[in-house]
Amino acid sequence: FFFKLPSDSFKYLNWCDLEEHDVRGSQLLCPRVREAGPSEEELFFRGEEHTLKKRKQVTETEKWQKKLQENWENCAELNLSYQDLGDPYQVENLNRILRRLIRVEKLWLVDNSLRDLSAIRLPRCKELNVNKNHFTSFKQLPKIPQIQHLSLSENNILTLSGISALRHTPLESLTLKRNPCEFQENYRQLVFSSLPNLKTLDGVPQLPEDCSPPKISFLSKLCTIL
Repeated sequence: FFFKLPSDSFKYLNWCDLEEHDVRGSQLLCPRVREAGPSEEELFFRGEEHTLKKRKQVTETEKWQKKLQENWENCAELNLSYQDLGDPYQVENLNRILRRLIRVEKLWLVDNSLRDLSAIRLPRCKELNVNKNHFTSFKQLPKIPQIQHLSLSENNILTLSGISALRHTPLESLTLKRNPCEFQENYRQLVFSSLPNLKTLDGVPQLPEDCSPPKISFLSKLCTIL
């Protein structure tokens, strides 16, 4: 049997810019910020000039009006998930927006193919969800001095190296499910010893055995000669 998806009736629709409206960016919890496609310059260097379309020349006044309309500086809660914002031609626009989020407290960037946000600072962010991205290290995360809840499930974080950068934050809960570092020996003990304010790891509250320092097995240093 063939069942249509709920979105099936919209599959032939195109995205359009609404040039005259009173909606501000800070009023939208899930705005679509993905650019329509590569710039004309990038298409030229790719040798794809045939895909170029005549685009409207945006004046400086229109750029300033759009900047005021976005109003990212006053945004406190924002969801930019599922937009593939890690694509090369999306990164510049994404970083432009992230740098303006000086008051955001809750931010979701789930499943965006993101690799490195280390140049970004989110001074008031308390909750950050970057599940299902391509981070390989804690060093690639944005600077989040006020973070309380951090979710990094289904990335590719190999080791716990760099986790100490979060040591002086008020981080209370951390999720690292489905990352290679989850299989590191003494994983929970190492995480809790590195993060003194942490109360919950991977949805499980701190256990008594998590408080003891990681044990180094004496036997692991011996070899058996037969």
